[in-house]
Amino acid sequence: MPSITVKGMTCNHCVMSVTKALEAIPGVTGVKVDLLSGKASFEETAPVDMAVVKKAIEKIGFEVPG
Repeated sequence: MPSITVKGMTCNHCVMSVTKALEAIPGVTGVKVDLLSGKASFEETAPVDMAVVKKAIEKIGFEVPG
């Protein structure tokens, strides 16, 4: 299960925003976003480019270090 660090989340609304952004990416399912750890993980039904994941998160105003 791939995961990515997300900086800037402060509340459950942030968690829902990141979840929706990731669920909109083709091939991404089973999204789990943990506010306390700042991690988002997901399952893949097809190979997913992590650059696409990073861009989707940054587009909604959060930071992806690295």
